[in-house]
Amino acid sequence: MVNNESYHVPVMLPECIDALNINPSGVYIDVTFGGGSHSRAIFDRLGPEGKLIAFDQDQDAKKNIWESPNFEFVSANFAYLSNHLRLLGIKKVDGILADLGVSSHQFDKEERGFSIRGEALLDMRMNQSGELSAEEIINDYTEKELLRIFRSYGEISNARKLVNTIESARSSKKINTTGDLLQIIECCAPRYKEHKYFAQVFQAIRIEANDEMKVLEDFLLQCEGAIKPGGRLVVMSYHSLEDRLVKNYMKRGSLSGEIEKDFFGNVLKPFIEIVRHPITASEEELERNNRARSAKLRIAGRDGE
Repeated sequence: MVNNESYHVPVMLPECIDALNINPSGVYIDVTFGGGSHSRAIFDRLGPEGKLIAFDQDQDAKKNIWESPNFEFVSANFAYLSNHLRLLGIKKVDGILADLGVSSHQFDKEERGFSIRGEALLDMRMNQSGELSAEEIINDYTEKELLRIFRSYGEISNARKLVNTIESARSSKKINTTGDLLQIIECCAPRYKEHKYFAQVFQAIRIEANDEMKVLEDFLLQCEGAIKPGGRLVVMSYHSLEDRLVKNYMKRGSLSGEIEKDFFGNVLKPFIEIVRHPITASEEELERNNRARSAKLRIAGRDGE
């Protein structure tokens, strides 16, 4: 398998692999294995002394793994990166790749409930054994909790109207499916911008169901201890909330964006940006894969490079 596009169409594949600056005898991690396309491209550049470790919490991703003595698949959320590296006896790695967001497979498999197209149970769990589903969020969250996620994770301007509409509907009947939810909130969507609005609503629910922002924060803070001096951190994000965290961490050394300096006025940060501005997909790639349109690729080197 070189490029499993039936499962997931990889975004900026050559750019991601080049960004890792792969040493054939190095140790690399792909924390978002999915269809395995990025992982396979990394693996193909490794020699017999190199090693690739891949993380994915989605059980469906297991069907894409392969057998090799220098390939290790970890069926877990990448928030637990450091724990699993300790279990594997690995102290430091040469590079980490994170392709954030939802895979093509998760969007296209209607029964997972990620897509605004089709009819499915409100699920949206990336880990299918996870405790919190979209159905529980929509039906059980308080007004305050719903306002928080729609404002913070969906950046929805009329969040109060949206929440009131949902509360009114669920008071008489449980909201079970994506179709039910879309029908209920249709009156809240701006005219001619319905698709974008629904996508923002689903994004907010999905982020909450999977605790995506906390997972990203935990992951980024572990990268300093996981990557050896001169190693690379390569992160591709798909919305401003993710990108802001990644940018702050790479550029300023903190998730909040606050800068800490030493006695001599030097900014204290574990990584140095390799590119000052994010890389975006080419026009040619956008014609092949519309999902690449929102992708932003940031690259940093562990201080000491």
